[in-house]
Amino acid sequence: MARPTKARRICMEAAYVNFCPNGVPAREKVIMTMDEYETIRLVDLEKCTHEQCAKQMGIARTTVTEIYKSARYKMADSIVNGKTLEISGGNYRLCDGTALFCCNKICRRTSTSVGKDDIQRKETDQMRIAVTYENGEIFQHFGHTKQFKLYDVENGAVVRSAVIDTNGSGHGALAGFLTANNVDTLICGGIGGGARNALEAAGIRLFGGASGNADGAVSALLSGKLVFNPDVQCSHHEHEHAADHSCGDHGCGDHGCESHTCGE
Repeated sequence: MARPTKARRICMEAAYVNFCPNGVPAREKVIMTMDEYETIRLVDLEKCTHEQCAKQMGIARTTVTEIYKSARYKMADSIVNGKTLEISGGNYRLCDGTALFCCNKICRRTSTSVGKDDIQRKETDQMRIAVTYENGEIFQHFGHTKQFKLYDVENGAVVRSAVIDTNGSGHGALAGFLTANNVDTLICGGIGGGARNALEAAGIRLFGGASGNADGAVSALLSGKLVFNPDVQCSHHEHEHAADHSCGDHGCGDHGCESHTCGE
């Protein structure tokens, strides 16, 4: 049985839906779907890349490429062969104004910018990965991270990502923060025992002891090549940190434990 096609998110339905050659009797008709129209609007008018378009429509980049190719062919067929172009139908859903990437700017459906409480709902067939984040890198102290970067993954590929602030949440509270944001998997540097237990209780899979570029770590995880430490510890995390002693100073999680590669 074929897998049902995922509905594509569009900002708004087309305002003008019928285009006819002037002075030519209507003969054949070309039907462009609303999701095909949306790729034309985003790529050709808004100058989005296919990757940006995919994030806004909530689908894979390869799917955008296929839809866009079909839409461009239909436009060419209408213009060159004098066929009526009608925009209607398709497998789509309207943006409700809370999507993180809607319109690549402040959404026309909402008067406020996107914030922590507007994180897009995760689709049931997607995985959401969180990475402790600072300036593009994996932040090395889970309990002190000020930001997470979230990645929604479908069919083994990232379909959208966003950076969110923790707004002061720390240590034990961060497990609840991740749960509230529907996170399935966490990549981080050092992490204390209490936080590990809280994540385990929440059903969040942990890949600790990782370092380097956040985007690269997610790609490595999806390809089974992420180097991490399953026994990562931050033992001094349980005590008061001295002013000159921080997790980042010695790479929390590197206390003599052997690193592993996911998939081994």
